[in-house]
Amino acid sequence: MIYAEKLTFGFQSTYLFQNISFHLEENCHCALMGSNGSGKTTLLNLIRDQEAYTFDGKLKVNTAGRMGYVSQFVGREGDQSTTVYDYLCQDFLALEKTIEDVCTEMGVSEDLDVLMERYQLLMDESSAMDADNYENNIRRQLQLAELSDKAALELEKLSGGELKLVQIIRQMLRRPALLMMDEPDVFLDFENLNGLRDLINAYQGTLLVITHSRYLLNHCFDHIWHLENGDLQEFEGNFTEYSYSRLQKKIDLKRAALINDEEIQRVSELVDRLRDIASEVAESQHGRTLKGKVSYLNRLLERQIKAPFVEIRQPDIRLPAVEEMEEAAELLRVEDYALSFEDTLLTSVSFAVHAGEKVALVGANGTGKTSMLREIWKNDHPSIHFSEEAAPAFFSQLHAEILNEHNTIYEEFFSIGFENREQVEAHLQDYCFDPDSLGRKVSALSGGEKNLLQLAKLAAGEANFLLLDEPSSHLDTFAQIALEDAIAAYGGAVLMVSHDFYTIVNCADTILFVDNGTIRPMSARAFRKMIYKKHFSKDYLELELQKKDLETRIARCLENADCDEAQHLCDKLALIVEQMQQN
Repeated sequence: MIYAEKLTFGFQSTYLFQNISFHLEENCHCALMGSNGSGKTTLLNLIRDQEAYTFDGKLKVNTAGRMGYVSQFVGREGDQSTTVYDYLCQDFLALEKTIEDVCTEMGVSEDLDVLMERYQLLMDESSAMDADNYENNIRRQLQLAELSDKAALELEKLSGGELKLVQIIRQMLRRPALLMMDEPDVFLDFENLNGLRDLINAYQGTLLVITHSRYLLNHCFDHIWHLENGDLQEFEGNFTEYSYSRLQKKIDLKRAALINDEEIQRVSELVDRLRDIASEVAESQHGRTLKGKVSYLNRLLERQIKAPFVEIRQPDIRLPAVEEMEEAAELLRVEDYALSFEDTLLTSVSFAVHAGEKVALVGANGTGKTSMLREIWKNDHPSIHFSEEAAPAFFSQLHAEILNEHNTIYEEFFSIGFENREQVEAHLQDYCFDPDSLGRKVSALSGGEKNLLQLAKLAAGEANFLLLDEPSSHLDTFAQIALEDAIAAYGGAVLMVSHDFYTIVNCADTILFVDNGTIRPMSARAFRKMIYKKHFSKDYLELELQKKDLETRIARCLENADCDEAQHLCDKLALIVEQMQQN
């Protein structure tokens, strides 16, 4: 299906990937993962349209031109008054009309050879799409995504997540030889994410999907491509298995590095002694011995272990350092809030956020969460009251609200008080921005890089209350974990809208759950149990908690160079991973 050998691509002297080789067989479901800015979307685009790029190496894509693509962005082009069902019928009706036109033309044309060839190609396409059964296939796909009740609804009335699923269904119905999707899970609520999971798992074809969703990585894919530090690694299995294998490899490399370091130290000391002797005794034998040991030392240094897929470029996200406040101090109170557009979305909403509290606003797409968060940020609604002690800051899923797309990265920080390039470099080094990239325009950044840039700007401020709208969207898996750690360590309060289950359960103390047009407070533990009861086996939660605890302890052992204990814990982790696979 896809075959690459020593593929190299980059801009000027900077390579996104260099001499990478990979292959993808038919009917494989492959996830493409990697750090933000590592070149995942570029690789997908190169596979889609080789002629648009200049690259070195070999790349063969055997799809007979039948490729499908779903963008990471939800577009609302075309007639939005069209119903979902009619929208999904459009490709089949257009094909049917084209076949009818060719048949009509064949009835009056004297040159049938060209028309017969075109007719056969159209019939082949119709067969590949199973066009004779398209109505049943549409109903089946809508049912699989739990959108059957939306079939007669106009597109304009769908939430962003629902529209994204409908667009994915349309591409799947075409049954391309290769379907590529770029972050199809972004902004999907948990119910829609399950719909996407079921669509992917039921798809009988080849999939190549960029995703940072740990949920999808664990439940949908049997193959992983990891693009990192200019190289690509292939792995058969899901993300949990891959994470375990990386951790085991990290222990092996750490142990080998310690042995190598000890040998380097021993030989270095020997070289120093021989130099001292050579300086005092003018004998050729000592000079030859010294030269040999220096050569051996250089070989040791040259083969020190490099691990592009083990030592991941994970950002060290740091939120503002704030002074401690009394835990009972109330920073925000919302009383009897209501939200309406054409229909009433929220009514009788009341809650408070206190100093240091981490609160997640959770609910289905289109229930008014983001709209309410924006009104809280604007602070011009009679139901919204900030205390005098509150110093809020806002993170927007619409990057242009916070970032000037025409600015360079450097200019973004100059505009908030940074005085020189050195200050900006020092601040951004924790966020994985290359100093050479500070001249890039904000508009040229990936979605994940824009998120990191927003977080870096937040960290430069003094806010004690963060309003975060989908902060983990577009972030790579490793940056998501870093963000969760940063939120947990942040001394201020947080009110965030999120659909990412892991971000919610790893960060939030309290959940504000949108239910029947109002908000129901619940503990993070109660929310976690509710989700697991509906979507996971009864043992999965406990196994996942044990897994996270073991991974944390292993990381601590590696920091202390205790490889034996790290291996002992990793053996325990292997048993947990095996049980999770069975669940």
